[in-house]
Amino acid sequence: MPSRDLVLVGGLSLITGAIAFVAVFSHLPATFDYPNVLDGSAAEVLPRLRAGGARMRAVWAVYSVLPLLLIVGGVGAAFAFPLSRGLATLGAVFATVGSLAMCLGPMRWPSVHWAPAAAYESGGAEAKQSIAAVFSGLNLYLGNYGGEFLGEVCLAVFSLLSALALRGEAHFPAWLGIAGVVFAVLFFVGAWRNAVPQTRIVAGINNYRLPLRLIVLGAAIIWFPRPGPAS
Repeated sequence: MPSRDLVLVGGLSLITGAIAFVAVFSHLPATFDYPNVLDGSAAEVLPRLRAGGARMRAVWAVYSVLPLLLIVGGVGAAFAFPLSRGLATLGAVFATVGSLAMCLGPMRWPSVHWAPAAAYESGGAEAKQSIAAVFSGLNLYLGNYGGEFLGEVCLAVFSLLSALALRGEAHFPAWLGIAGVVFAVLFFVGAWRNAVPQTRIVAGINNYRLPLRLIVLGAAIIWFPRPGPAS
């Protein structure tokens, strides 16, 4: 595939992923009290998860695969910055690692949380205690440390490297690179919300900055073309 086509597909993937994220993220707070539900106990959360039925499970399944579009976007960005190919390629690596980590977080809801949620309703006190312990452990490992911390740190690094690579390309406006660096710093700060509660307000705002940043980056690499060598 010619490099220009890769850039186009990458840009469209970033924009599509951002719009889909907004759609799903708007649905989950209304139906599942997301993201506040992440701090709830098994007794509060698991019955609500099962009560959502097949539709709730499908929404979480879609949400869990959306980050994969970042991999395509990262590759497209790498081909959009031929003069800074090293930085952009390293950014694509971080986008890939972050994408996979961010997939594992939401993926636990329609999979490893779904079956225990059914057992929790009919289980005795001892069974419920065991299920609650597993529920908390999975949330901590796959949610807080995997999907949230590792995923968001990698995404912040991807944004930073992409912004630095963009600044090395004269045909892009300078403000795009500056905005990318600012976003990367704020997103990195927000990733520490589980360890440093004072950063939670930054993390909350980042939920709105993220789709905007992805749309801007995707539109920029499409709108300001500079084809690299064919591959």
